[in-house]
Amino acid sequence: MQKKHFVFAAAVLLCLAVVFSAGCVDNGTSGDKVEILYAGVGNMPQLLESGAVDAAIAWQPFVAVIEEGKIGKVISYSEDLPPEGKWEGHTCCVFGANSNALANPEVAADLTALMILGNEYITANPEKASVLIADWLFANQDLTYGGVTVNSVDVMKASIPTIQFSGEVTNAWIKSNEDFVQSQRDLGLVSGKLANTNSEDTKELLFDFSAYDAAQDILESGKFLEPTTQVKDISIGYLASDHDGPLFVLLKDWQFFKNNYNTYLKPVSEKVGKIDKAELYVNGKKVANVNLIEGSAGPQLMTLLQQNQIQYAVAGTPPFVSAVDKSTSAVDIKILAPIMMNGSGLLAADDAPADDWDSFIAWVKERSAEGKPVVIADPQLGSIQDVQLKAALDSAGIGYSTKSA
Repeated sequence: MQKKHFVFAAAVLLCLAVVFSAGCVDNGTSGDKVEILYAGVGNMPQLLESGAVDAAIAWQPFVAVIEEGKIGKVISYSEDLPPEGKWEGHTCCVFGANSNALANPEVAADLTALMILGNEYITANPEKASVLIADWLFANQDLTYGGVTVNSVDVMKASIPTIQFSGEVTNAWIKSNEDFVQSQRDLGLVSGKLANTNSEDTKELLFDFSAYDAAQDILESGKFLEPTTQVKDISIGYLASDHDGPLFVLLKDWQFFKNNYNTYLKPVSEKVGKIDKAELYVNGKKVANVNLIEGSAGPQLMTLLQQNQIQYAVAGTPPFVSAVDKSTSAVDIKILAPIMMNGSGLLAADDAPADDWDSFIAWVKERSAEGKPVVIADPQLGSIQDVQLKAALDSAGIGYSTKSA
C-alpha cells in the first residue's frame, strides 16, 4: 500500500507569518515571564522542530506525535499540572445532541449506552483500539510533519493510554465543566445565556442526563430500548481526533458489539479508513440508517446541530459551552455524557534542560533573566489547554505575554 503523508510545511509558514506579525498583549505581571504564541495544534510539531517555539501545550495525538518524532518531551500531562489536584479528570470531550434527537428518547439512550461501551472497549483493549483508531484516522499510514515522519499506529499506542476514556457522569466531572464556564466568563468569552447563571441554571442549560440515566438502566439490565416510533435517518458528527475513539471502535469492531450486546452500528461498507454510512441495530433489529459526518472544527458541528443537519455530535466541551451561551436557535443543544477526560500535555523541545514542572519553571526563570523568554505554543485563547497553562503559570508566579493574529 502506498504511504500517505500529511505534510503541513506551507501551513506552518503561513501560521508563522500571521502570528509573528501580530501585536503582543501583556498580562501586566512583572518579573519572570514567558511568551504564549497562539498557534493551531497541528502546527506544533513543526514549530518545535524548527525552534520557532521552545515548548507547547497540546492535546492528543499531537503530544504523542511530538514524543514519537523525538521533537519534544512531556513535562507534564494536563491532569498533573498545577494547582495540585485541580485538573484530575478534567472535562475535555463529550457526547451531545440536539432537541430533535432527544424527542426520540429510546434511540438517544441506546446511542449513549453504546458510547459508554465504546469507552469500556478502549479501556479493556488499548492495543487493539489503538490499531482501530489509527485505521479510522490515518488508514494506518505514516504521518509527516516537516522533516519528521512517525508511524500512526505507534502514535496511537503512545496516545491512547494517556487519555481517560470514561462515559461516567460524576460530580467531579460536572464541577470541572462549571469551572470551565467560569474561566470563560473571566476571559469575557461567555456573555450570553451563561454569563450570570448560578450552578443549577448552568447545569440546566448545558446538560440533559435523561439519556445517560436510561443508558445506565440499559447496561444494568442488558436490554436495549426499541424505538416506539419510526426513526428517521440519524446523523452523528465527529472530529478527526483520537479523543473520539469510542465512536470509531464501535464501527471498526462492530461484530464484537453484535456478539456481546446484539445492539450495534454496522458499517454499510467495511473499508480501511473513515466510515460514512452505517446502520443502527437494536436487539438485532435494524432501526435506522446512520450518517457519520466529519467536522472541520467543534463550532462547525454546533452549527450543524442547530440546523439539524446532524442530531448528535462528539466534540469538545468548549464549543458546546459557546454554542449554548450564544444560541438564538429554536433547536436546543445539550451535553449528554462525557466520552473522555484529560488527554493533553505540556511539552518542551527535546534539548530543553527540563524534564518535569519544577525544572521547567527553573528554566523559564533562567531564560527570563537572560531576556530570552521561553515561547510556548498554545492552541487558542480560552481553550482548555490555554486555561490550564495560565493557571499553572500563575501558581508559579510566572507572568506571560501573548501573541495572536
